Amino acid sequence: MSALTQYLDLYRQHRDIIDSHSAEAINRHREDAFRILESASLPKPGSDNYENTDLEALLAPDYGLNIAKLDIDVNPAATFHCDVPRISSNPFLMVNDTFAASPKSYEALPEGIEVGSLKEFASQDQETFRKYYGKAADLKNPMVALDTLLAQDGFYLRIKKGVKTDKPLQLVNILQNGMPLMAIRRMLIIIEEGAEAKLLVCDHTQNPEIDFLTLETVEIFVAENASFDFYNLEESTIGTHRISSLYLRQEADSKVVIDGITLYNGVTRNEYFCRFEGENASLRLLGMGIEDENRSLSTYSRIDHAVAHCHSDELFKYSVDDNARGAFTGRIYVAEGAVKTEAYQSNRNLVGSETARMESRPELEIYNDDVKCSHGSATGQLDPLQMFYMRTRGLDEATARLLLKQAFMADIIDGVRVEALRDRLHLLVERRFAGASSACATCAGCNKE
Repeated sequence: MSALTQYLDLYRQHRDIIDSHSAEAINRHREDAFRILESASLPKPGSDNYENTDLEALLAPDYGLNIAKLDIDVNPAATFHCDVPRISSNPFLMVNDTFAASPKSYEALPEGIEVGSLKEFASQDQETFRKYYGKAADLKNPMVALDTLLAQDGFYLRIKKGVKTDKPLQLVNILQNGMPLMAIRRMLIIIEEGAEAKLLVCDHTQNPEIDFLTLETVEIFVAENASFDFYNLEESTIGTHRISSLYLRQEADSKVVIDGITLYNGVTRNEYFCRFEGENASLRLLGMGIEDENRSLSTYSRIDHAVAHCHSDELFKYSVDDNARGAFTGRIYVAEGAVKTEAYQSNRNLVGSETARMESRPELEIYNDDVKCSHGSATGQLDPLQMFYMRTRGLDEATARLLLKQAFMADIIDGVRVEALRDRLHLLVERRFAGASSACATCAGCNKE
């Protein structure tokens, strides 16, 4: 029996409850997702693009789902303080899979920015919702279909035409429950023509003794001449699993930066599906993962150059130690008419133990000659000559390793275009490589009063 069966049965038995705690515009997508999942089979580990990801194993446990939206015993405003200072004093929150915000969250929010509950947006502006929701995310992806089947709420952000904000917005995703829980999240982000914005998304787990699974679908639409930065910082626990599928659509002359940083996790699979739909657009797709113990991080990316004169620059880096597992598969697709494409892809990895494993598959699929494209992969250990040089300068071995690992990740962090976040990430990465434990409930930032 497939692990999907329990969720299909849940939907059959409790559809009225699921629908009653959502919006009609969201509910109308469930039947299509249900029909696809009825005949779907999950990819097996080791199959194409799933080298170290076992979806059956991730979905099989009997996680609870809060479909009745019972109150969770948590007061985010009182218990959580962001560990990235000077970003936002009043961040917006997702508690498990439900949007939460206090009136203070909206203080000093510039005019022309709409941010809030996806459920409320779907009810209040059905025309805009129908224009975007589900238009980028592909139901043929079984994780998107499952998310569509069960999602009841989510995060919505709209930056209206011409609005430009220098101060980043922030969304904090908090996992909190007294027993194992599966959180179904949905994000819809619309950046209209000529608008500019940056969003930091932080994932935290407050009780490390509980197992969690997050299923997340993100849709981002960036219009002509618009600019958008999306930063995702994952600081969860060894018992937290995450499956995230991000879909990006870019129009002409748009500029996008996506930077995913995994510092602490259990098992994570991140998928990026990016498509250029207008000429002279650019994308920087960056990511890093620090994996040790029995942690696992898998990344799949696909960048579609469907039109001419677009530029993409992709770089992912991993550090894997102990019994950790890492995997990267990236494909750049250049369509027949996409002349003057410039597309660069690189995956670089450090393997620090004999039992750690890293798999890498950079790929190019090109259907015209008038392009500049490259891809590459390098996996190895710390350079012994660099180690020797640093030891001769009086550094002990542990300090030398720490500094070299920090330097290895520096270009991913330096790709962040928010100074406060960039500075804080350098410190967080240093702490991570130094062996500091993590969890939102135990970090220094969360215990401030």
